[in-house]
Amino acid sequence: MSMCFLSFRCSCEMSNVTQPKDNITIGFTTNLISGPVSIPPLLIFLYINGVVLFTLRSKPVFRETPRYVLLYNLIFSDTFQLAVGQLLYILAYARVYMIRYLCFLILLMTFLTTGISPYNLAVMSLERYVAVCFPLRHSAIVTVKNTGVSIAVVWAISGISTIIRIFMLILLESMPLDQYMLDFCSKEALYKHKVFYDYDKAFTGVTFVFVGIVILCSYFGVMIAARSASSGKASTSKAKKTVVLHMIQLLLILSSTLVTPILSAFVGKVD
Repeated sequence: MSMCFLSFRCSCEMSNVTQPKDNITIGFTTNLISGPVSIPPLLIFLYINGVVLFTLRSKPVFRETPRYVLLYNLIFSDTFQLAVGQLLYILAYARVYMIRYLCFLILLMTFLTTGISPYNLAVMSLERYVAVCFPLRHSAIVTVKNTGVSIAVVWAISGISTIIRIFMLILLESMPLDQYMLDFCSKEALYKHKVFYDYDKAFTGVTFVFVGIVILCSYFGVMIAARSASSGKASTSKAKKTVVLHMIQLLLILSSTLVTPILSAFVGKVD
């Protein structure tokens, strides 16, 4: 279910989150036509994720199992990001312009949740690695308390990145925050300074390289354990499939970050 959601989220980000400028951004007319079509699938996925989130919090067995706690955090952040991203798209579809600080508050939510998913996937892969390679110590290492600490660290990393973006806007951008925007609300319209895009590329690159290494190391560790294990083949096979799924999810998230560079490369070259 998380897999289906991530694929849908990436498609939404690829067509919706980067908001267009008149006579500049590509595909705005297509987005206007597809706008009403994208809302029903959004509501379906939000409903499904809402049911999953409610289920994960309604039963003690889910609340007290670290892997389900991590899954809850992943789906929560993705659902929140999907809802905010679609809100930005609806505002652009309705041609709603807003004050800069209001747009900034909305974008803060996306900045905060953007880094949650990849780092959460890294923690989930490590949890599977410990479960397979250190089965006797798994219950002592992967506890609900340690899982909560891991989630707090993940949110702290994303929070620090968000704070840096706040200072960039305050210190580097000259336009006042109480001024109405001439474009639709988006990070491209709000941030004009080149330093922001350099930082955005650096943060994205470091995040996906680090998380990719963690997931790959977890996968190879599980494979080695699977070859040497004389029992528990079924659980080891499930763990390998889970780690592979995390890698696919990471690639889907990464693909959504490539939309803006691709569109920027086509600006001025495509009518």
